[in-house]
Amino acid sequence: MHQVKLIVEKHSDGYIAYPLGVQGVVVGEGATYEEALADVTAALKFHVESFGDEVLRVEPPVLEVFLAEAGIER
Repeated sequence: MHQVKLIVEKHSDGYIAYPLGVQGVVVGEGATYEEALADVTAALKFHVESFGDEVLRVEPPVLEVFLAEAGIER
């Protein structure tokens, strides 16, 4: 099993999820966190089935993910 780090964003109209460190574009969405996670997992599985395991071989791999905020003066 290959572990993939995912970002899940909450927006006013639902959730968007996408993997990090994958070749190509894979996005999932849902009304809930769980739906978005299930959708992106299914999309990622389809992506690997369509293009092969090499889409997961990104160097260097993503080791950790951090979330930060920055204030921008306007």
